[in-house]
Amino acid sequence: MKRAKEKSPLREALAALTPFVKQTFYFSLVVNVLVLAPTAYMMEVYDRVVNSRSHTTLFMLTLFVIGAYLLHEALEWVRRQIMHDAGMELDKGLRERVFGAIFNAKVQNIPAGAIALRDMKLLREFLPSQAFLAVIDAPLALFILIIIFMMAPVLGWFSVVGAVVQFAIGFTNERRIREPLLAANRNAISAQSYADGAIRNAQVIESMGMLGHIHKRWMNRQQDFLLQQAEASDHGGTNAALSKLVQSLLGSLLLGMGCWLTLKGELRGSGMIVGSILGGRVLAPLVQIIAGWRQVEGAIESFNRLESFLKEFPLPQKGMALPAPAGALSVEGVFAGAPRSQVQILKGVNFRLSPGGSLAIVGPSASGKTTLARLLVGIWPAMQGKVRLDGNDIYLWDKEELGQYIGYLPQNVELFEGTIAENIARFGDPEPEKVSEACRLVGLDVFIEQLPKRYDTQIGDDGSFLSGGERQRVALARAVYDMPRFVVLDEPNASLDEAGDTALLNTIKQLRAQGTTVVVITHRLNILGAIEHMLVLVDGQVQRFGTCQEVMEALQTPPAARQSSNPQG
Repeated sequence: MKRAKEKSPLREALAALTPFVKQTFYFSLVVNVLVLAPTAYMMEVYDRVVNSRSHTTLFMLTLFVIGAYLLHEALEWVRRQIMHDAGMELDKGLRERVFGAIFNAKVQNIPAGAIALRDMKLLREFLPSQAFLAVIDAPLALFILIIIFMMAPVLGWFSVVGAVVQFAIGFTNERRIREPLLAANRNAISAQSYADGAIRNAQVIESMGMLGHIHKRWMNRQQDFLLQQAEASDHGGTNAALSKLVQSLLGSLLLGMGCWLTLKGELRGSGMIVGSILGGRVLAPLVQIIAGWRQVEGAIESFNRLESFLKEFPLPQKGMALPAPAGALSVEGVFAGAPRSQVQILKGVNFRLSPGGSLAIVGPSASGKTTLARLLVGIWPAMQGKVRLDGNDIYLWDKEELGQYIGYLPQNVELFEGTIAENIARFGDPEPEKVSEACRLVGLDVFIEQLPKRYDTQIGDDGSFLSGGERQRVALARAVYDMPRFVVLDEPNASLDEAGDTALLNTIKQLRAQGTTVVVITHRLNILGAIEHMLVLVDGQVQRFGTCQEVMEALQTPPAARQSSNPQG
């Protein structure tokens, strides 16, 4: 049985806006009828007031047209407000899905968040725009065209020809500006990403005098974007001017044709003026669409890009609820690399740890240690093989369910804007006793006691108000909060001083005493005093695995002695 094709979340969100579009369409019917009020006023003034010379009739007609103008503007505001509400509904229906996709992309080291949020913003803002309202008005132009045909078929056919010409202009406009506009959008995103990266590293740039070179590189990208945008604007402006020219010419030609029909007696005196005005109204939506084509094209591009992004990063399927893990770790023939890359970083890694066991992973740089850490906590998938916790594939385990039993300190410490307590408690409801215990465990309590607001101290964006060592200790306290069953620490002592190293050793010992399985990736071997097992990783392969004493003795044995003790190699 074939699996049902997954529906596009973006299309579903847009389909949910159908009631809003229907309401706007109904209001547009009334708006397009009210557009004819000045024309009706003109006809009545020419045909009735001028002949009857009645001031009362003129006064009443004037009141009527003023009321029509006021109602027209009120309904225009109402339909814009309806589509604004539609935009907010679209945002409400997509925000959680888009955020989840951005999060999944970031976990896989794909920085697509800013682009996806920008696309969602463009779609939301396009709905109440004049260009989209003109799209809704376009079918209603047929109503006006029918009126023109009823007045005089010749005028109707003239209007049809004008509409065809306008459509040809719009089609040509789309073909001419599509490529430069797409290129401009790509270059704009590239320039913005480069600028964001430069700003994040402002201190390095300033300290080493790199600003001039960085600015030059950014200007090159920005210049490409501006040139492409200027080309698209030139084409769009030319076609918009040509579109307005056709509209003006058609109005004059309809006026001349109406005059000719009037001279032949086939049209009433005011009919030639009315026909000219109505002919312009037939083309008005097309003119507005062409004038706002850059916005239309941008919305189409945002839709396609966002739909592809959401398909590429679907929400993970929630599995069956599993019991709390005891901490038994099993790595079974794992081959792995960075997500969406075919380059193997880990090559056949195998080892096991019993609940409460401890392991130090050592090896040269670029040997795959951080990749292995990401597999151990289930944020990266394996190409082949499995990482199991208590016999269950950790990558497929629901992270919201598993997270409370996992502690993870990444190599690059990541903190979030908020208080110390909120960061340590993983932004759940902080339990003061558990927060205090985690800080005491990692030796952070003395530092916190010196702060005016103690645990309620704001740490700034990414912990910018803290030093490197303080940031690492806060992240370590977060990893051990509430005594998880499995803890992975990637270079936990990279920014620690001697007191911090001592606190880290005590932390590992207490975690082991509580039955927590601990894996530590390190270059500093002084931590081995608190660790039971050791794994040496070289070029993605396990070179040695055993107790720390066994591995250290094997590493200290000269190569010739190792070969003689193992004649079979």
